[in-house]
Amino acid sequence: MTQNAIEIQGLTKTYQASKGAPAKQALKGLNLDIPVGSIFGLLGPNGAGKSTTINIMAGLVTKTTGSVRIWGFDQDENPRQSRAAIGVMPQELNLDPFFTPRGALEVQAGLYGVPKAQRRSDEILEMVGLTDKAEAYARTLSGGMRRRLLLGKALVHHPQILVLDEPTAGVDIELRQMLWANIRKLNQDRGMTIILTTHYLEEAEEMCDQIAIIDQGELVARDSTSNLLGQIDSKTLVIDPMDTPDTLPEFKGLTVSRRANGTLSFTYHAKETTAEDVLSAVHEAGIRIRDVKTEQASLEDVFLKLTASQ
Repeated sequence: MTQNAIEIQGLTKTYQASKGAPAKQALKGLNLDIPVGSIFGLLGPNGAGKSTTINIMAGLVTKTTGSVRIWGFDQDENPRQSRAAIGVMPQELNLDPFFTPRGALEVQAGLYGVPKAQRRSDEILEMVGLTDKAEAYARTLSGGMRRRLLLGKALVHHPQILVLDEPTAGVDIELRQMLWANIRKLNQDRGMTIILTTHYLEEAEEMCDQIAIIDQGELVARDSTSNLLGQIDSKTLVIDPMDTPDTLPEFKGLTVSRRANGTLSFTYHAKETTAEDVLSAVHEAGIRIRDVKTEQASLEDVFLKLTASQ
């Protein structure tokens, strides 16, 4: 086994024209390595190629050109081994309404050839919080419970890699916290590699130790979360003034705005301006300070910067 759970080289995918729709190149020579044991974020705007990449890794979509190695197995040379190494929790709630959660897990395990003695259906049901619904028909489950069951189905064959496609889209805070607690446990206790796509950038910022950003079928960034955040040198001082000022300080490179709660935000580039310069300008403007705090760049800032020019 190499140090990478996933190795993608020169991956392309072109969807052929159909019913008046033109051909579309979803991936344009994507190169991407995902380290073993990481929680890895795969981000990008709608239509960037994230779902196509995941579906190719899962064996659900046929690539046009390129190579994909999963857990050391070449997808073309060892399709069964590569598929067995990965579990996918899809975004769509595609469940058979007439199966119970226990039955769905047993059938899924059978499809992967897991012997009955090695199946962990009850353990998985307990982990995802569905023990009391083990014999209920899937059609009676709430949307949140169905999403938990999808996570359970992705784990029945003991995969080394777990792919989560928008796992918390449209779920409540309680379910989101439960899902992330389970994901952290799988990563920390079992060393499972987690690959995540999400629209919630604050979620990726909190959960992922490494991130790749795809736009228009191409990789535009791939680095540790901390290094990506370091690409943005803008900082913000938020000042709570003693009184509402009539005028605000101005100088090149400084953006000042009034917030709804009465505070003032001063955004500047750390390479050009210091916090001391900003505070001096505030004092010169006669603004008395009740309180002050700083705000750092967010992953959303990095995301917008990297995808704006594409």
